[in-house]
Amino acid sequence: MHILVVMAHPAGPSLTHSVASAIVDTGAALGYTVELVDLVAEDFDPVFGPADHAAFTAAASTPPDVRREQQRIDRADHLIFVHPVYWWSMPAVLKGWIDRVFVSGWAFEEDADGGIVKKLGRLNVHLIALAGAGAATYARYGYRDAMRAQIDHGIFNFCGAPVVTSELIDGQTEDLASVPSRVASLVGCHLA
Repeated sequence: MHILVVMAHPAGPSLTHSVASAIVDTGAALGYTVELVDLVAEDFDPVFGPADHAAFTAAASTPPDVRREQQRIDRADHLIFVHPVYWWSMPAVLKGWIDRVFVSGWAFEEDADGGIVKKLGRLNVHLIALAGAGAATYARYGYRDAMRAQIDHGIFNFCGAPVVTSELIDGQTEDLASVPSRVASLVGCHLA
């Protein structure tokens, strides 16, 4: 079994990095092979540009950097995202990674009747969002529900990948020192 942990955070030492590291350690302790993708450190280009559009319309092949990311996911049984919340969503580099990698023909496709064929049903997804605002703010304005609609349903359900874990870590009331081990334990329960 293989786990792919995708992390997006611009700073080296951060809660995001600590949580991702704890998840990697937990997965390895459970006997999984684990690969960590640090999109910022790897300098992933998140811009869906002309080459991506040409591949999307089947006028050209998939760009090599995108194909490499798809192959990483193809090897995975579990895909785990760890990211801070930016503007009630994910950082642009992570959204761009999804825009470029989760494309028609690989993550989904349209059948002859115009229906959607979901192609990632074998992939278990775990979403760990680290928030600066408190849970009351998310509840008051419906941000958590909006994030679930946009990310859990709009991306992963559309591709058929079941979301096994979807956690929003409250940066106002959580004991931040205990977050990495608590989140790793939570995710670990869904891996075993």
